[in-house]
Amino acid sequence: MSVRHAWVVRDGGTTASWFDVRLAFADGARVDALAVLSGSEVRVEGVRAEPPLSIDDLAVLAEWLENPLYEACVPAPARAVPAVSRRTRPARPRGREERRLVAREYREAREGGADPVLAVMRATGHSRRKSLRLIGQARDEGFLSPRRARR
Repeated sequence: MSVRHAWVVRDGGTTASWFDVRLAFADGARVDALAVLSGSEVRVEGVRAEPPLSIDDLAVLAEWLENPLYEACVPAPARAVPAVSRRTRPARPRGREERRLVAREYREAREGGADPVLAVMRATGHSRRKSLRLIGQARDEGFLSPRRARR
């Protein structure tokens, strides 16, 4: 699903914002809609579907569009809970404490049979490359055993 801000119309003190909405399904079907935010109301102005929607599917369309439209159309201060970007990294310690966190997550994942690098990626919010670098730093500080025994 994608929601794209199309344009804004201002008339005196009122503002109407228009959004293009596209639902794409795995079987190749798609639904395009035009939604407008006016005041605190969101309305769907037009719908185009390929293949055409049945009456039952049209009735369910509002449920499909409700949350993504709400998140895209209603400004964050007007919502009860501010939106958090999916890309925002969790609050985490830095320096030595960060390497301790990395070591703990790494060990827990290894003991649980999971991928330890993915566990570190989830805990820190960093890419695979940065997570591997942090694991190496944790090894250098002695929080993890050396990768290979030195001869």
